[in-house]
Amino acid sequence: MHQLIPSVVTDHCNKHGEPKIVDTCSLPLTGARCVSMIITELAVFEIDRKAGVMTLTELMPGATLEEVKAKTGANFEVSPNVKHVQLD
Repeated sequence: MHQLIPSVVTDHCNKHGEPKIVDTCSLPLTGARCVSMIITELAVFEIDRKAGVMTLTELMPGATLEEVKAKTGANFEVSPNVKHVQLD
């Protein structure tokens, strides 16, 4: 039996180029600490909801660590085993 991971798939930035992944949300929340994974066109982050730690685990094709850092408005750790996603 597969375990479902509460995930969100979103654009990394809004239409104005501002980060959508931020430390503090300025919009009303529908749920707090309810997501365990964030997937964007640039990267995949795993979230430790209890510790409140976000870790970059995968980079999408063409994305660089520097680009992800520049376009992410939240603190995150980088997995020592960060992978580059292969899309076929």
